[in-house]
Amino acid sequence: MSTLPNHLIMAPILLPFLTGAIMLLYDDRQRQAKIGLGIVSVILQIAVAVELVSVAKEGLPVVYRLGDWLAPFGITLVLDRLSAMMLLLSSVLGLASLVYAAAAWHRQGQNYHSLFQFLLMGLHGAFLTGDLFNLFVFFEVLLAASYGLLLHGSGQTRVKAGLHYIAVNLTASLFFLIGASLVYGVTGTLNMADIARVAAVLPGGDRPLFYAAIAFLSLAFLVKAGSWPLCFWLPAAYMAGAAPVGAMFSIMTKVGVYVILRLAMLVIGAGGDAEEGIAAEIIMACGFVTIAFGMAGVLASQLLARMASFLVLVSSGTVLTVIGFALEVESAAMLTGALYYLAISTLALAALFLLSEPMNRDDGGFAAMLALTAETYGFEEEETREVSPARAMRGATTLLALSFLISLLVLAGMPPFAGFIGKVTMLGAAFEVEGFSPPVIWCFVGLLILSGFAAMIGLGRIGIQTFWGTDDPPQQVPVLEVAPILFLIFMLILLSIGAEPVVRYMAETVTVLELPDYYIDATLPTNDLDEPNVEAPQAPPSPLMKRGAP
Repeated sequence: MSTLPNHLIMAPILLPFLTGAIMLLYDDRQRQAKIGLGIVSVILQIAVAVELVSVAKEGLPVVYRLGDWLAPFGITLVLDRLSAMMLLLSSVLGLASLVYAAAAWHRQGQNYHSLFQFLLMGLHGAFLTGDLFNLFVFFEVLLAASYGLLLHGSGQTRVKAGLHYIAVNLTASLFFLIGASLVYGVTGTLNMADIARVAAVLPGGDRPLFYAAIAFLSLAFLVKAGSWPLCFWLPAAYMAGAAPVGAMFSIMTKVGVYVILRLAMLVIGAGGDAEEGIAAEIIMACGFVTIAFGMAGVLASQLLARMASFLVLVSSGTVLTVIGFALEVESAAMLTGALYYLAISTLALAALFLLSEPMNRDDGGFAAMLALTAETYGFEEEETREVSPARAMRGATTLLALSFLISLLVLAGMPPFAGFIGKVTMLGAAFEVEGFSPPVIWCFVGLLILSGFAAMIGLGRIGIQTFWGTDDPPQQVPVLEVAPILFLIFMLILLSIGAEPVVRYMAETVTVLELPDYYIDATLPTNDLDEPNVEAPQAPPSPLMKRGAP
């Protein structure tokens, strides 16, 4: 690998940071310049993410050492298949959300574009960082930006949900800080690879404090992942935000899931079989109840944005459950399907959040539902904004209906779309898992199937009410709102048609995740790897086919 791609690891963080900082120099009335600059920045981020995915596919994790300081003393960024995939996913959502906001939402308050870029910076930094301290820093950056974006606009409901969201996440950040402090006190390091190395040889007297540290960190990450019983804040907050903000929030819960997966594979398994089994049972239990809670919320919801918020919980709960399985037994195929499902469900949920505004704008569709349920759910009807006929897109109703149908089929897990492939992969692997009692397996299978039926019933009801149950379906929809929705639907179709190479990429990702020594050896200096900013050695032949993964 050449020097340029190696230094390119910094680009997903520097590009949004510099773009957001430059935008602060512009007057807020120069919105067109900000839109152009923001879109160019996000397109460049997508191009960089595509290049980094190709770099990550070449071998083991690639480590970038800032200031040429070796780990664990210096700041390290680590690029592997999992982080590269998350970078690409967040950049694609960023482009769709930013173009959608350019239709109107960016004019509803100040500094929208700078906050949006800082949110992307925090997301990308959280995916790339190799130590807990900088993970905390990037978490605070993305949370601070999300506070401003959630409160962007007006309305009592948005302010109430936003303040609740801020309070909960500040508490989670406190847990994160306490956990990181305890980890440093016990292990003497915050580098994740070094923590895994030290945790494996901790003396017995230090283990209780280390487990307490992991418990505090787990609380923080489970809050951010939207796990039950720490998820009651999420539906109201995600529903209250503007449509493009909700679309970006669909990946923010996946940051918590990502960190849980990363630390579970590196650190939790280092304590021994007993501790690993306890961690697996806790994560599985949280995942099971989160799926059930999200499924009940989907069936009870009457608004698309609220239903999409509960579907976020279903998505997070599903991946958390599979992580629990993977911690206790070897289940590469199951985790492969979960990672594929994570990507496609995030795209489909983002499309639903973007669809929620045009489907709710006119007097048809949700107006009657809103009048009946506003008092029950505690929200008010916001003013609907008029769309100029010159900016409206012809045939928008048909395109919105088709986009909604494809999103429904993906989330319900119906063929021939990607959701079916992800769920079938998980279900097929679940029946081959050894080490769990049949009731546990059947509980997961039943929840996975029932959650798909719940999505079909809930979303189908809303689709019928909006497009068939009224004589006045959505008509006045700007091109800038339809285009990003179609872009996300195109990505879902592309992932369905090209499922075979994508699933293979996920399987290779799981193979490396299940062998944490690769990550540790690439991150920590050795006698053979003592030069700064050098590429990692190539991965050995993949044991993928021997493991039976697709």
